[in-house]
Amino acid sequence: MKKIEAIIRSSKFDDVKEALGEIGVNFFTFSEVKGYGKQQGKHVVYRGAVYDVGYIARLKLEIAVVEEKAKDVVNAIRTAANTGEVGDGKIFIFPIEKVIRIRTGELNESAV
Repeated sequence: MKKIEAIIRSSKFDDVKEALGEIGVNFFTFSEVKGYGKQQGKHVVYRGAVYDVGYIARLKLEIAVVEEKAKDVVNAIRTAANTGEVGDGKIFIFPIEKVIRIRTGELNESAV
């Protein structure tokens, strides 16, 4: 099993959600995150003073899938989230040792 974490632009969330749904992935966790990268942050001027906001708001998706489906998930995210501009995001892939469904005690693939 694999855990896929994707940091994407908030504006591309609906496109990514739809692309994942088309390949049968209708379950994932997402959260609002802040980061700092090549795109840099914004400088805000307020009453003559310059403030460095220093972060960029993004969404982080976390998806657990069987290993055979990981490539399809990555391709769907990459295609749907791509704008061709700096700041499109990153995708990270991790191995999952074990998954346990709390309610039933099911393990691994049957727990997802």
